[in-house]
Amino acid sequence: MINISNTLIISINSFMRIDILIWVVGIPVVIAFAILLFYQLKRHRFLKEELVQLTKIKQHNIEYELVLKSMCLSTWRYEVPSATFTLESDYRKETDSLLFEKGTSLDVLYKNMKHPYLQEFKGLLADILEGRKDEVHIQYQIGLPNSDKVYWSEIFATVDKRNMNGKPLTIVGTTRRIDEQKKLETELMEARNRAEESDRLKSAFLANITHEVRTPLNAIVGFSDVLPMVQSDEERNELIKLIKQNNAHLLRLFDDMLNISKLEAGNSGHIVKEDVELLPLFREMVDKYLPLCVEKGLEVFVEESSEKETIKTDRDRLKEILNQYMNNAVKFTDSGSISIGCERLASTIRIWVSDTGKGIPEDKCNEHLFERFVKVDDFVAGTGLGLSICRSLANTLGGIVGVESVYGKGSTFWVDIPL
Repeated sequence: MINISNTLIISINSFMRIDILIWVVGIPVVIAFAILLFYQLKRHRFLKEELVQLTKIKQHNIEYELVLKSMCLSTWRYEVPSATFTLESDYRKETDSLLFEKGTSLDVLYKNMKHPYLQEFKGLLADILEGRKDEVHIQYQIGLPNSDKVYWSEIFATVDKRNMNGKPLTIVGTTRRIDEQKKLETELMEARNRAEESDRLKSAFLANITHEVRTPLNAIVGFSDVLPMVQSDEERNELIKLIKQNNAHLLRLFDDMLNISKLEAGNSGHIVKEDVELLPLFREMVDKYLPLCVEKGLEVFVEESSEKETIKTDRDRLKEILNQYMNNAVKFTDSGSISIGCERLASTIRIWVSDTGKGIPEDKCNEHLFERFVKVDDFVAGTGLGLSICRSLANTLGGIVGVESVYGKGSTFWVDIPL
């Protein structure tokens, strides 16, 4: 029994020692495992968060790059202490833009920026450096080194870093080319100016045309009322002559207004080009205006030096141009002569009408003379549409018009028709 008891006691003691050993060894292992598991979970969460952040940063960079590309921007950084620029990215489409390598001096920008934008830029930079402004914006012209090329740019800039005193240390900004924008602005400005000028001229034209139409109408109505009461044949013939003259003048006014309206509306009809012999056309013009010239004591003729020429063009349009030239020549010539002729140039034939009239002052003898509603002498009857009609008709024929004049001696109006 004693042996059995001793054996049992020894077995119990052995079991207790194994149990204690398990607890002694197992608890640290469990704790270590728990710590390792906690650390791994924590590291997993950290790596997951870091991955998310990296994904966001990458996504942000992609979006940022996409914005820069879509807006064709370049980004730069200006270090205030060293007064140097560094171009960080450039997505401008133009390859001839001024570039700033790392550490480029501010003087490089100053050297190439055009006046008066340079002074404005220096003022804005001083404002942001001295704290008067946090952001600046300027459009300016800048040239390329060793070149005459000038282009437009636009800058947006803001403060990125400051020192303990709040003074800027780093300024970041974007630059983009705005040549197309400036070109569009210029075109819009010119269009607005033309519209304003056209509106002013049309107002003047309406005031003028009212007077121009009223004058022959009053003459026609007045002389027509008096005509039945006239007993003398001589007086009757004189009144009839005056009525015809005013009737012709009135018809001319309406013809001019109708022609310019058609040309402006692009409804001037089809161009019918045919072989046109110029000398018969010149003689037709001379015969048409001969009675008026004889009445004013003027000589009208075809220039002898004009060779017999045949050109392929629209006869009716060319005839209308010559009609306008001849009508003006008769109107502004009181003595001397009127001639019509042509000469062959390199690739065109120049057809001209020359007179010995009052001529045109030098300041008015230019392209402006062929614009609508422009008159050299406001005291001479007319709408100011004739020469504008000539230019428009010449354009439809592929030609150009022009004038040479000496004030007090006469003028020569010409039209160049392509051969």
